[in-house]
Amino acid sequence: MSTRYLVGVDDTDNLESRGTGHRARQLGDLLGRSGMHLRGVTRHQLFVSPAIPYTSHNSAACLEVLSADESPTRLIELCRDFVRADSAPGSDAGICIAVASSVAPEVADFGARAKHLVLDRTEAETLARQNQMHLEPLTGTGLGIIGALAAVGLRAAAGDGRFLWLPGLRELTGVHRAALLRERLDLDAVETEAGTVVDDRDRVQVGEWPRPLLRAGRRVFLVEESGHEDVRWVGLNRERLKQLSG
Repeated sequence: MSTRYLVGVDDTDNLESRGTGHRARQLGDLLGRSGMHLRGVTRHQLFVSPAIPYTSHNSAACLEVLSADESPTRLIELCRDFVRADSAPGSDAGICIAVASSVAPEVADFGARAKHLVLDRTEAETLARQNQMHLEPLTGTGLGIIGALAAVGLRAAAGDGRFLWLPGLRELTGVHRAALLRERLDLDAVETEAGTVVDDRDRVQVGEWPRPLLRAGRRVFLVEESGHEDVRWVGLNRERLKQLSG
C-alpha cells in the first residue's frame, strides 16, 4: 500500500537561473527514477510584496508523490540532497514534506493567507512542528520554508494552482477527443470556465500552452468554443490560465 505525500519546494532560483517550477519537475523525475510514483506538480502563486525577498514571481511548487516506503525518511533524504545540490547560488531554498491525508486545516489556512499577506518564518516552523511535518531550510537564509509550507497547504486544500507537470503534459500537442485527453493526462474533467462538461466524443485543440488547473479537488482542463465545426473546443490561452491560477 502506498502513502501519498506532498512535497513543497520554494526559492531554489536566482535571477539568472531556471525557476523553482523547473527544479520541481527535475526533482519529480529523480523521485520517479527512484521507484516512487509522481502524480503531478502544481504551481502556486504567493503574495507579491516589496517586503518579501522573492526572485521573480514569488511562486512555490508542490509535488504529489506516492511511495511504498512506510517511512518518509528516504523521500526526505532524496529531496534534501537534490534541492541542496541543485539550487542556484544565492537562493534561500526550503522544503516541506507531509503525508497528504494529515495536512491540518490550519496549514491550508496558512497557504491561503500566504497569497495575500507577508507571513512569518516562526509561524511556519511552529505550524510544521505542531503537525509533525518535515520543514527544512537548505540554502542561504532558508526563507523558502515559508513558501514550501504554503504550497503544501494550498495543494492539500485542492482549490489552487496550475499543473506544471502531469504524465504526458509537456509533450501534449494537436487535437484529441476529450475522452482521450482525460485518459492521457489522468484528468477529472474537460470543461469550460462556467463548468460545462465537454462531451467525450468532442475534438479538442489543446492550444499553445496546455496547463490543467486544480479546481475544487479536481484536475480540470479548461476550454472555450473554437468557432470551428470540426474541432469545437480549444484550450484557454496562456494569459487567461495565468489569471485564473494566479
